[in-house]
Amino acid sequence: MMQLSKLVFGAALALVGFLPAPSHAADKITVTDITGRKVEVKAPVEKVILGEGRQMYFVATLDTDEPFKRVVGWRDDLQKADLDGYKDYLAKYPQIEKIPTFGGFKEGTFDVEQAVALKPDVILLNIEAKTATDDAKLIEKLAKIDIPVVFVDFREKPFENTDPSMRLIGKLFGKEARAEEFIAFRKQQIDLVTERLAKANPAKPLVMVERAGGYSDDCCMSFGNENFGKFVEVAGGQNMAAKIIPGTFGVVNPEQIIAANPDHVIVTGSNWELYVPGGAWVGVGSGADKAKARTKLAGLMKRPAYTGVKAVKDNHVHAIWHQFYNSPYQFVAIQAMAKWLHPDLFKDVDPDATMKTLYERFLPVPYKTGYWVSLSDKE
Repeated sequence: MMQLSKLVFGAALALVGFLPAPSHAADKITVTDITGRKVEVKAPVEKVILGEGRQMYFVATLDTDEPFKRVVGWRDDLQKADLDGYKDYLAKYPQIEKIPTFGGFKEGTFDVEQAVALKPDVILLNIEAKTATDDAKLIEKLAKIDIPVVFVDFREKPFENTDPSMRLIGKLFGKEARAEEFIAFRKQQIDLVTERLAKANPAKPLVMVERAGGYSDDCCMSFGNENFGKFVEVAGGQNMAAKIIPGTFGVVNPEQIIAANPDHVIVTGSNWELYVPGGAWVGVGSGADKAKARTKLAGLMKRPAYTGVKAVKDNHVHAIWHQFYNSPYQFVAIQAMAKWLHPDLFKDVDPDATMKTLYERFLPVPYKTGYWVSLSDKE
């Protein structure tokens, strides 16, 4: 990778003489990104490269009227990771097929020469790409050709970093008020759960969250004290894997699941047909076929890891859209889980209505149901 980076940057630096002169310093602002770096950026930015295609989840909440107006390039993962969501945007914005795509910084397949040619005002990267960029000294090299890199995070520590990330992007886009409107809505929806739980103080059921169940034959990926593991705690449950997985992501073995005997099982899923054609994954998401999703979810519960487990016996088995783990929409997942874990306490809460409101207020495409299912569903 290092040798490739040297070759690419050799070509990229040769282009510097053909780039326009940097704007006057007065046109630039200094922002602090999620890693604590001070970064000088011309703002409002007009050209953005998205280090991950799923960053459209936050871009669309700010640039709702024209969500792709700043995007001159993006990583090629949105279509693969969320095919249903991608199709929703493609139907309304067919021009997205022509946006240049990139590989990932983390995988060492990002085309820097292509990025230079697109002349972005900023490259937005998720925080998990930082180790790879540091190892290759890509940030310093990009800085030499006046392309700043800003890190955001909705995945590693979403409760800590979602609001600062939204404020940061709002500042870069000149959409500070819109960012604050979204942050207030998100807080209101989370408070609806946390305040009620604090007052009622119910017993906390034990929950096994299986990350991307059926994506591979392995069992079972899960979450430690962050991401969906944290969602469970906020929703009034105990995350089974919290004491097993030291970080955000990890693995639990079938014997640990059987021994823990969880009260509920929640499997994350999405339409991963382009990643694993015909796989056992549960294809929940925009417009998903719920009956098909329930059938596949039931199939996953026949694996040895869930033999005799209380959650399966009681039919307390659920699937939820995997991409809640990497977007600022986590509050909807928290409401859905709170309703599963404490149905009487949250009988008047409608996470589907919350998701619909999110779409109507902040997103440019129509809302379709299908983001979660339970084996106990009757529809």
